[in-house]
Amino acid sequence: MDDNQHSFLSFVKVAVQRFREWDTGPIRLISHIDADGISACSLMIKTLNLQNRKYSLSIVQNVSSDFLEKICKEDYGSYIFTDIGSGHIRLISSLFSGKNVLILDHHKTEEVTLSKNIIHVNPTLFGIDGGREVSGAGVVYLFCKEIDEKLKGMAHIALIGALGDVQEENGFLALNNSILVDAVDQGTIRVIRGLRIFGAQTRPLHKILEYSTDPYIPGVTGNESAAIQFLQQVGITPRVGNSWKKIVHLTSEEIKNLIEGIIMKRMGEENPDDVLGNVYLLPHEEKESPFRDAKEFATLLNATGRMQKASLGIGACLGDSKNKQLAMRALIAYKKEIIGALTWFEKGKNPDQIERGKGYLIINAAGYVNYAIIGTIASILSKSEKSKNISYILSLAHMDERLSKVSLRKTNPRSSEDLREIMKELIDGLEGCEAGGHKQAAGGIVPLKWENEIIARAHLILGKKTMEERIDFLE
Repeated sequence: MDDNQHSFLSFVKVAVQRFREWDTGPIRLISHIDADGISACSLMIKTLNLQNRKYSLSIVQNVSSDFLEKICKEDYGSYIFTDIGSGHIRLISSLFSGKNVLILDHHKTEEVTLSKNIIHVNPTLFGIDGGREVSGAGVVYLFCKEIDEKLKGMAHIALIGALGDVQEENGFLALNNSILVDAVDQGTIRVIRGLRIFGAQTRPLHKILEYSTDPYIPGVTGNESAAIQFLQQVGITPRVGNSWKKIVHLTSEEIKNLIEGIIMKRMGEENPDDVLGNVYLLPHEEKESPFRDAKEFATLLNATGRMQKASLGIGACLGDSKNKQLAMRALIAYKKEIIGALTWFEKGKNPDQIERGKGYLIINAAGYVNYAIIGTIASILSKSEKSKNISYILSLAHMDERLSKVSLRKTNPRSSEDLREIMKELIDGLEGCEAGGHKQAAGGIVPLKWENEIIARAHLILGKKTMEERIDFLE
């Protein structure tokens, strides 16, 4: 453990002691809508339940100034923000004077002098990368574990949050890895080496190959019949009776043939054998369920949040069987939303809303796509073959008659470009705009009146950046 991590964990102990000094009145809990936020919230709820504390919960897309001004007037003496809040630290400090406030977050923030009523726990203030080394759920876990050792039994939930924030790349780093050690010790996660392909527990094998974009499989990805033919070529019968085979149904020999076949298909790629990686299984969950694979669990949590059913995701994290069943229904509805949005994009009936520049793509979905999934659509497209020769994808969708959700993604996850800085450029000086997110995935909320201005700026800023990339490549 390095000095930064040691200093942060020492501060967590101090923060816990300050939290223990709060009065025992009800708590107002606010968390983020994504998989990390739902995981973080679940860990905090588990802790509050163990402490017999009463609380009221809100899961939100963002904490706007209007939202903060509203809730600070509510009849609560104590507030907890999980996986959200650090981006508004100054405003929270100003509005919540006289209230107990705990912020547990990992998003980039600024260092400001705070009054004693505010406890701000954020690893970025200690030189720790909140985009790769620890998630919001991880921060909550490390905090709550200090309150009650029983939380070690939920270490896997913190890792699900990290997976939801795409913090795993052939292993976990730093604080995330220390949480993984806890989960393995508790027997709640088992790490195996296997195919780094999403959907092993729940999706037919040929569909997994058809939709595989990371890794991309030349001649197979995007083509169902080619995927079936490929399986037959490597000696795998795609069907068992009337059912399609899943990866979990394959013998060790079939798995070996499948891996070798995919690597051969990828021989022209830079790293053809990177189809192998760590697979994180939850051994206490049923096989072939979306809860068995931690990455699929993260997707399910994200689905519940985007479909305004976050309470089901929280229930699933806490092990409630009824909520798990209902969460799976939310996942199905979420997938239908995704398919509908991608179909809208594919048909391109509104070409003026899909603008392609040299090295970038701008999608102004307006009211055609649910704003809650517009970032997901951008992420899917950023990993697809359709984004060849594209470096950036900016997407927008209307939230209501006043506001628009903006998402920015890059197609090269290894790029050092910080998307938060680009988002700041896009909204600089525009009243009522807010931005945040991570280096790899940024976003914001903007008034509709600024949409055209932001799109115009995007053409200039993204065009310039892609030009610089091409020059660097030529050099």
